[in-house]
Amino acid sequence: MSKENQIEDNLIGQLKGLKYVYRPEIVDRNSLEINFRQKFETLNRVRLTDNEYLRLREEIINISSRL
Repeated sequence: MSKENQIEDNLIGQLKGLKYVYRPEIVDRNSLEINFRQKFETLNRVRLTDNEYLRLREEIINISSRL
């Protein structure tokens, strides 16, 4: 096992110890965005059109880049 893999495994273990849920299916930006959209829609009880979601995503990215 490479040093990088060991570091990742240690971090995942620490986060699990803090009650975070490990989601091995989230492996790239696309799967992360799909998960975010699903959770956002569920928590806010809304269904976003693709354009609404793109506007939301851009707003979040622009806010975080200004911090």
